Amino acid sequence: MSHPSITDYIKERASLIERELAAYAPEEWHIPAVLKDAMTYSLMAGGKRLRPVMVLAAAEACGGSVEAALPVAAAVEMVHTYSLVHDDLPALDNDDYRRGRLTNHKMYGEAIAILAGDALLTHAFYSASRASRLYGVPAERVLDIIEELAVLAGPRGMVGGQVADMQGEQGLTQLAELEYIHLHKTSDLIVFSLKAGGRIGGATERQLSALETYGRNIGLAFQIQDDILDVVGDEQKLGKAVRSDEKMQKVTYPYFIGLEASRLKVTELTDLGKKAVRDAGFQAPERLLELADFLTERDH
Repeated sequence: MSHPSITDYIKERASLIERELAAYAPEEWHIPAVLKDAMTYSLMAGGKRLRPVMVLAAAEACGGSVEAALPVAAAVEMVHTYSLVHDDLPALDNDDYRRGRLTNHKMYGEAIAILAGDALLTHAFYSASRASRLYGVPAERVLDIIEELAVLAGPRGMVGGQVADMQGEQGLTQLAELEYIHLHKTSDLIVFSLKAGGRIGGATERQLSALETYGRNIGLAFQIQDDILDVVGDEQKLGKAVRSDEKMQKVTYPYFIGLEASRLKVTELTDLGKKAVRDAGFQAPERLLELADFLTERDH
């Protein structure tokens, strides 16, 4: 049997996730129409679905059930989506467009956008609980998943990263501060996705620890790659380098250590992540290894 490419794998897994997301609310629930519309508008706005794909890939690496992992994959996408809806609000980033479409508050107004974000965040925990209720994943494992989602999406995780990012806009002076933002704003949800998939698949403690190392390194590499693409993308668009301190509204890795060192850092972090997976005795680690390369070799 031929081994589908990583891009085909991501597409195929993303379509499973889309189906799961499309049916996020039980038919019999009464939800105000405008709230459901606003939740669905952002939840189904496309995107690469990388975090939920990681949930499935980690479950598969342990020989676990993709089906049982789907409600948790949906949960992480709900948390990710709520964070984007709230990030776009006038009080935070004040963005009018996301992925080429009007942002949620531009479509539905600020009040509904805030509430749609609240609803997606809360509903994520309902969705995660389905892994046990529908697919018999041991309750103890699902409790671990729910606890970790609360930790990594909350004040010491993603929300803490968002606050640090907001405060950092006044100017970061140390690379450590930028790394803190990246690790919490981006890596934490990736770490959650991988460990949650691992737990669904019955990962050992050693494997969970490897997934954490992999996620932290890959998440940081992913974010540095974003920083690199920002600079290189600007150069191509403008035909000249826009690297002057005054013009850089956001402090990035290339700003601190230069473009070449940033590229080396991406390679080094990717290798560290892959090594952790290789050494942990997974039943089927191939997709995780391919995902690491896919994320850091992307050009957009």
